[in-house]
Amino acid sequence: MFDAVEGLAAEHADLEQRLADPATHADQGLAKRLNQRYAELSAIVRTWREWQQLGEDIEAARELASEDPEFAAEAETASVRREQVAEKLRQLLVPRDPNDGKDAILEVKSGEGGEESALFAGDLLRMYTRYAERRGWTVQVLDANESDLGGYKSVTAAVKAKGTPEPGEAPYALLKFEGGVHRVQRVPATESAGRIHTSAAGVLVMPEAEQVDVEVNEGDLRIDVYRSSGPGGQSVNTTDSAVRITHLPTGIVVSCQNEKSQLQNKESAMRVLRARLLAAAEEAAASEASAARKSQVRTVDRSERIRTYNFPENRISDHRTGFKAYNLDTVLDGELGPVLDSCVQADLAERLGRLEGGES
Repeated sequence: MFDAVEGLAAEHADLEQRLADPATHADQGLAKRLNQRYAELSAIVRTWREWQQLGEDIEAARELASEDPEFAAEAETASVRREQVAEKLRQLLVPRDPNDGKDAILEVKSGEGGEESALFAGDLLRMYTRYAERRGWTVQVLDANESDLGGYKSVTAAVKAKGTPEPGEAPYALLKFEGGVHRVQRVPATESAGRIHTSAAGVLVMPEAEQVDVEVNEGDLRIDVYRSSGPGGQSVNTTDSAVRITHLPTGIVVSCQNEKSQLQNKESAMRVLRARLLAAAEEAAASEASAARKSQVRTVDRSERIRTYNFPENRISDHRTGFKAYNLDTVLDGELGPVLDSCVQADLAERLGRLEGGES
């Protein structure tokens, strides 16, 4: 059992040596990738060593049990613990999405419901920002198109972790389950008769792509500059600092106007473009990939209505996992952990089931 871990332990030791070499850190991109892999393997190796140690403890306790019955109880306790550790190790060994160690690019767009939908998009961005703050992540708004009432017709943000997160703890690993259509039921601020309306906003989550992940040829880009504008078309900038980039081979268009500098807006737009190109390439490859990869691609399908936020009942319902709670106000204030945990556990159970069924 767990024979494959020996090879991973050897890889872990090799990575430790490479990361101790100052020359490795001359290439920051390489160092980051090695650190992510090292963190993933560290959790596996640490759990494996605990499992091995417990095996030795059980054997020693059983040998001593013939002389002192108390050791029999110790052996039983250690056996229960070892099975728990074995289950944790099995979960760690389930093949992961290779993007789970990455930061995330998050896009929220208003949909059905006009101004009310735009206000709800703003609520969602605030929820993700508060959740990120609780986890010690940073959120940078890269582009925003505000509505007249202070919501968002569309907003794009980068969510970044500090340091190298543990496996499954990076922004994309958790926020990828947010991709889809979010439905809200409440009395809109614009409703004078007090009637409950239903509107929706779409969320798209992509792994932030490093330059080594996606090669972008400058000759494939058309870059246009224009003046930034605020709600209702009101000009907020008298210089042509906003940037629109069109990737000619794919037709993908990205615009950014939040920074005052044209150069900063171009850099932000390139970050979003690389993330979209990576997501598009992976979605195209999904038809020939494993069932696990296809499952993860579906999490960013905008046609999938994934969650309902019911204000009159203070209820939040996730339609994929069956999760339901009556603390909508605290969830919108950033207490998103239990909702995402239900998604993570459902995804893990599905991948474990495929693995035990012999699927790749």
